Order: sequence, then C-alpha cells, then structure tokens
Amino acid sequence: MDIAEILELANNLIFSKTGKHLDRLQKTVLKGTIQGQTYSEIAKDNGFSESHVKNVGHELWNLLSSVLGEKVTKANFKSIFKNIRSKNFSQIDSKGCQNNPTINNINIFTDKHRSSSSPQNPQKTPTQPHIDLGDAPEIFSFYDRTTELATLVNWIICDRTRLIALLGISGIGKTTLSLRLIEQIKTNFDYIIYRSLRFSPTLNATLTNLLQIFPHEADIPQNIETQISQLLNYLRQHRCLIIFDDLQMLFASGQLAGQYQTGYEDYQLFFKLIAEVNHNSCLLLNSWEKPREIAKLEKANNYVRTFVLGSLGLAAKEILKERKLSDEETWETLIDIYQGNPLWLELTASAIEEIFAGSVSDFLQCDAPILDESLQAQLDQQFQRLTQQEIAVITQLAKESQPVVLPDILKIGELSVSDLVNVMRSLGRRLLIEGKEEGKTTFFSLNSVIKEYVKTRYMR
Repeated sequence: MDIAEILELANNLIFSKTGKHLDRLQKTVLKGTIQGQTYSEIAKDNGFSESHVKNVGHELWNLLSSVLGEKVTKANFKSIFKNIRSKNFSQIDSKGCQNNPTINNINIFTDKHRSSSSPQNPQKTPTQPHIDLGDAPEIFSFYDRTTELATLVNWIICDRTRLIALLGISGIGKTTLSLRLIEQIKTNFDYIIYRSLRFSPTLNATLTNLLQIFPHEADIPQNIETQISQLLNYLRQHRCLIIFDDLQMLFASGQLAGQYQTGYEDYQLFFKLIAEVNHNSCLLLNSWEKPREIAKLEKANNYVRTFVLGSLGLAAKEILKERKLSDEETWETLIDIYQGNPLWLELTASAIEEIFAGSVSDFLQCDAPILDESLQAQLDQQFQRLTQQEIAVITQLAKESQPVVLPDILKIGELSVSDLVNVMRSLGRRLLIEGKEEGKTTFFSLNSVIKEYVKTRYMR
C-alpha cells in the first residue's frame, strides 16, 4: 500500500466511526510514521512541539484501536492496514466501486469504492452541505441522461477525480446536467459551489469570491499565490464540489482554441495545481472548448478526465412531445438531423409549431436542416471565436459531400502542413468537426447543422 491508500483507508475508518475526517495534523503524523519518522522528526519538520505530536499520535492510535477492535500502535499499524486491505480487496469488483467491503460492520472504502449504481443511498456527511449556486439558472426540464450521470458520479465519488472537463457544443445541456448531478451527490460533500465565468472574471476575483464562502479567521489575502494556497487548504479540510460554467469565456477570440486572454493565464496554473495537489475535492469545468492544459494533464494524471457530452438520443422525443408535434414516426429523423441537441431541437420545434402547424413531416419535406434565426444567432457566438484559418478550413469541409482525409484538405487549401494540423486540432477542441477512424486513416466531416450554418454565413 502506498501513502495515499493508507491515508484514505484511515480516513474512511475514522469517518465511519466518528463522522469526522482526519485533520491535517493527524494526516501529517500518519504520513511521517509511514515514512519511518520519529515523533521528534515529524514535529521538527512541521513546526509543532514534540509533546503535541505525541499526544495527537496516541489519540489517533487509540481511536483506530477502538474502530478496529484490536491494539493499533505506531509500530504495527502499517502491517494491520496491509492485512485489512488484502482481506477485503477481493470483495471489490473490477469497477472498484461495488460490494463495499466492511470490517466490524464499518464500510472501509466509504467513498472511493461505493457503488455508482446506487446514488440513491449516498454516504451522508454529518451535517447538510453548504450549497452556494450563485446565479445558476433554474432547471425546468431535464431529459434522461442516466448513463452520463452514472459516469460522472463514478468519477467523482468512486474514483475521486479532482479535475473534470465537461465539454459540449453550446446548447447540448452541460449546465443542466451539472445542476442535476448536484442533486444526486450533494450528501457526499461539505460544500457545493457553482459559478459562471460568463463575464470573464479574473482569477483574483474568482478566488476572492470562493474564499468568502468558507469560514476564515484572517482577512482574505490579495496575493494570488496565497489565495490559491488558502483555497487548496480548504479543499483538503473539506470535501468540496466546485463547478465553473462557461469556461470558454476566459479564452481569446480570434485565436486557436484554448488560448487564454491576456491577463487570464493564471487560471492555467490554478487548474494544474487542482489536478496535482492531493485533496479530496473536485473541480468541474463546463466549456465549449477544451482547455489545452487538460489535454496534457489527463495523459499523465489519473485524477484528470474529460467527458464530451453528446446527443440526447431518443430521450429527445420528450422535447417534441411537450411541444405536441405530430408525426411521431418521423421524430427520430428530426432528432438525428439536429444532433440530439436539446436547445437546437427546442428552437426548431418552435419554428415547426409556428410555420408548419406542428407537422414534423411537412417540415422534413423542405431541404433540412432549416436553421431558425435564434439557432443561427446562437451559433454566431461560437463562430465569432474562430481564426481566419479555421474559417477557411471549415468552409472547405462544408463544400465536401463526403468525409475527407487530411491530405485532401491540404491539396485544396493554402496552409502548410504544420498550420493545418494546428487548425484541425483547434476545430476538434471546439467540437466543430467530426473525425472518424477507418483502419489507420481518419476522415473528417461536419455535422449537418454546422455544414448548413457555414454555407449560410460564409458561402453566399
């Protein structure tokens, strides 16, 4: 067992018994003991008196002895924990989140190994969580996202993922999914915070806002490094879920995807620290564009993941049913054309009501897709962020009747290989192009709505 596993196991044992997590000094004593340090060395390295560290250690061993029903000491606790782990690990299935192993009727893997298939029975915190949703929109409709919710619950509760990028084109339902997620997992957290970045707040402003939520004895520092350090301490002391919506508003328009505006580069360091520093909390980032640092971090860090939110699928029929559209046998075709995007379907259904008397069949007899004015305006916001090179490439793709490979795009366009690769990666991070692998070759195309929009805006 490594240090993180031992600390987690000890924390879960004590939490199950007392309803309280290990505090910072208790974790320090455990970590130092694992590393073979004496109480004197632990005290010296961390600025405490030796007597204080000894008292904390003795209380800790007594508490663990009470929980486990056997004598636990500084000398034997590693072997005891290793034995507990080996005896109970076989009870955990391949998903690492089933069958909750127990000892003395205590669930020893309280959070990390709890079943994501049973979110209706979450591990409760001793008190109700502090929930601050700021200016989060009210949810009036939610359409089935069972699989997506189960995945996010598993990542956050079972796998203890620290940083998640929830990506999706505008209108796909990222905000709605995030707010519904809160309802499913809120009892696992001490603090739940939602903040929109739509007005591009500086990191200093964002951190100041977050730090005001936590109880604090001193004034909030103005120095960003100190603010980050203070927030990370809170994320260690408390189990927190923080949601940042509209992350793309921190990125510069007219630049390749994921390039921060001048003065906002500190966010990149902040996210990196959230991913790399040990804590028990989770930061969920909602965005149209994938941050560049996420792509790097998730390759090397098991606590960083990306989830791309796609079509609602047949669940989108509920939208059309609420609108009382006719010709139900054609609804699936309509859903496919508009990529199962809830907002796109809402806007289109409104046009079908007003112009086609609610008949989906009559609407589909026209050259679909038809882009409602509101839908075009919504896509304008995203396309205004593109570079001229991206617009040139995506316009070329809109002319193609079949998916094409990169060499074909290179022949037609005027970009160097290097520039084209960067542009294609950027369009991919913006979720505006689709790549499909066949054998060892990738074919690129646009979905029908994006293709029609490009033809309307750039080819007439």
